[in-house]
Amino acid sequence: MPLAPWRSPLSRALHRNRSLVYARYLQLATVRSNHRPANRTVVFRGFFDDETNQLKFVVDGRSEKAEQIEQNPWAEACWYFPKTREQFRLLGTLTLIGESHPDSTLAKARQIAWQDLSDSARVQYLWPHPGQSRTDAIAFSLPLPDATKPLPQFCLLLLSATQVDHLELRGDPQNRQRYLLADDRTWEMQDLNP
Repeated sequence: MPLAPWRSPLSRALHRNRSLVYARYLQLATVRSNHRPANRTVVFRGFFDDETNQLKFVVDGRSEKAEQIEQNPWAEACWYFPKTREQFRLLGTLTLIGESHPDSTLAKARQIAWQDLSDSARVQYLWPHPGQSRTDAIAFSLPLPDATKPLPQFCLLLLSATQVDHLELRGDPQNRQRYLLADDRTWEMQDLNP
């Protein structure tokens, strides 16, 4: 699949907001088993490749988020860039790549994502089970894990967008485009009222 037409505006927003560390943070909403939304902040880890247009994140496979994704892969990300005053909403499906994922390309991508993490990020995967009752502080003082071999609970997460809404808040009137992935795997763009 060729580069999606929304990739260029998103890449431009990332570049123009690169001085803001928090511009890599976005909100990701999934669906709980009771059909209620669950929203949290995640860190953008780049694009998987130009072939898929997938966004990369990492997650703890023991988290509620991982369980929600396994039950229902649909999600929406909302990303605001303060410097350029742009918002991107990306609707699509999530793919969770854990320790036993059968696709060797995705398994390799998981290993690379692990190696790309900082030591302080890696050690968090050794911490006690996320979302459980708080344990003693000693449980969080652990030696660093192997930087080359991902821990079993480490997962790579890919978002495959099927709809992207881009709102530019600068301008009078503001600009808004919606990109839809058609059945033939091509992208259609529509200008919308803000």
